[in-house]
Amino acid sequence: MKTAVLFVCLGNICRSPLAEAAFRAEAERRGLEVEADSAGTGDWHAGDPPDRRACRVAARNGVDVTQLRARQVTAADFLRFDHIVAMDRQNLADLRRLRPADARARLSLLLDHVAGREGQAVADPYYGGEAHFDETWSDVAAGARALADKIAAAR
Repeated sequence: MKTAVLFVCLGNICRSPLAEAAFRAEAERRGLEVEADSAGTGDWHAGDPPDRRACRVAARNGVDVTQLRARQVTAADFLRFDHIVAMDRQNLADLRRLRPADARARLSLLLDHVAGREGQAVADPYYGGEAHFDETWSDVAAGARALADKIAAAR
């Protein structure tokens, strides 16, 4: 049975597409059947590709994100996905507010899945440089590995 995971940040051009890509790569490496997507709580980047710095850090880590396009979270996402994983506490609070009563998705922070990092936010690199994007990649890669561990163990 395929597990569906949605990664969410504010604009869906930095953290959440990187998390989606890191998780897809980790799931493929392990042979896990998953569906992965990403979205933002805001809509101002809808239809845009990931930030060019996000594309570069992904490429440095062997992943291509250039085909991804930003979109906003919808009510249907709460029914479609098993897990909706936020990058920070504000996004998690926004998701809780948007969550319909009949939602099936479990909400969490990405770093809640990493032992010792529970409650922490994935570093937001938007106003920083390349080093900030490397830090974000490190965060999302750790979260992707830990979430993949939990999904694999549940099967």
